[in-house]
Amino acid sequence: MKNVSARQRIKGWMMYDWATQPYHTLIITFVFGPYFAEQVIAHLSASGLDEASARAQAQSIWGMGLTISGLTIAILAPILGAIADGTGRRLPWIWAFSACYAIGAAGLWVASPIDFPTVIVLAFFILGMIGVEFTTIFTNAILPSLGTKEEIGKVSGDGWAWGYVGGFIALIVMLLFFAENGSGVTLLNKAPLLGLDPELREGTRFVGPYVALWFVLSMIPFFLWVREPKSGGISITKAVDSGLKSLGKTLRSLPSRRSLFAYLISSMFYRDALNGVFAFGGVYALGVLEWSVVSVGVFGILAVLSGAVFTYVGGYQDRKYGPKPVIIFSIVVLMVICTGIISITRNSVLFMPVASDSSLPDIAFYICGVGLGAVGGVIQSASRTMMVRQADPERMTEAFGLFALSGKATSFLAPALIAATTALSNSQRMGITPLIALFLIGLVLLVWVKPDGEEVG
Repeated sequence: MKNVSARQRIKGWMMYDWATQPYHTLIITFVFGPYFAEQVIAHLSASGLDEASARAQAQSIWGMGLTISGLTIAILAPILGAIADGTGRRLPWIWAFSACYAIGAAGLWVASPIDFPTVIVLAFFILGMIGVEFTTIFTNAILPSLGTKEEIGKVSGDGWAWGYVGGFIALIVMLLFFAENGSGVTLLNKAPLLGLDPELREGTRFVGPYVALWFVLSMIPFFLWVREPKSGGISITKAVDSGLKSLGKTLRSLPSRRSLFAYLISSMFYRDALNGVFAFGGVYALGVLEWSVVSVGVFGILAVLSGAVFTYVGGYQDRKYGPKPVIIFSIVVLMVICTGIISITRNSVLFMPVASDSSLPDIAFYICGVGLGAVGGVIQSASRTMMVRQADPERMTEAFGLFALSGKATSFLAPALIAATTALSNSQRMGITPLIALFLIGLVLLVWVKPDGEEVG
């Protein structure tokens, strides 16, 4: 495979988004996250806790798992990025963390409703999260080599849109043939395929092995077509030493590089808020609107489908106007969506009362899902291209390590604020309110970000 064309290399790189999107779509947000909350709620209620408190505590426990994985990623991401730049190799790291992804996802099969092993389940979930986040760092660092500064915005947008298509297909298959509702049937009103036992929720638990298999098969084109220059080959010991020194130098220089510094801090807040919306959206719908896992999955289908369409369009806007205006517009829309979500309960829409049997709350929440999917993909794609514009081309993996750090340094913040606010107020609705403040802080900090970055001295 030595004669790999530039077009094949781009297609191979885009397959990473296709391969990993199901972890975000199926595991974090629309299938496994709500299932996890459902099981925790059931076991807490069985132990004597009242239902409202059980729902709030389930949201807090899920937030704890996200917090632990976020802190781990925040500490290690820039260090590994600096080391990878020192060795000049990224693909070996992608191989290693791909294994973490596959093992972590597949391990979620253990989440049996009988004696639900909360700690073990969270451990596998965290391992999978570490896998997906670290592989993202190294694949993002390859992006600048795929085209000019103007072209990579569309490449990034196309990749993210292609990822949404993968997530959409994976979610459709999961809901039609495997994930069962309370009656033990899938969206087709049939029992799960492969003889999976609905009584033991094996159809829904199959989401872990399914996502792992999807990833392994989908990464084949990536590893066949994505190539990097052979390294001069400094030893890992020297790479660690030089990498840490380079990282220290970069960190010390950040205050003097105002645009990069402001962008890292801005993205730290708005991406944390965005991850909070995705991570808790399904759990919120299950608790506040009393949806089933299948209903949350339908919500996910609409969100992912709109994401695929609008992220593709967003790539063109990124190329035409640059990533900064795209990010600003997206943040404003996300703040409006979060306010809309908070206003929706079983008995109210936009804070106005509706009949208890009204379908209006469900329709309104579906509309929020469409909006969330539309701008969620756009802002993540534009954020990736903005980082390329801000970074030193010679230290791109380190830069995306810092980008991951900025995305994870406070990744505990949104889950922790949601968990704390939910616990203190004993209300899932109030628990979501900190996300609006995080989006606002990120928006304000963009004032100091230069659209094309600064010259690296």
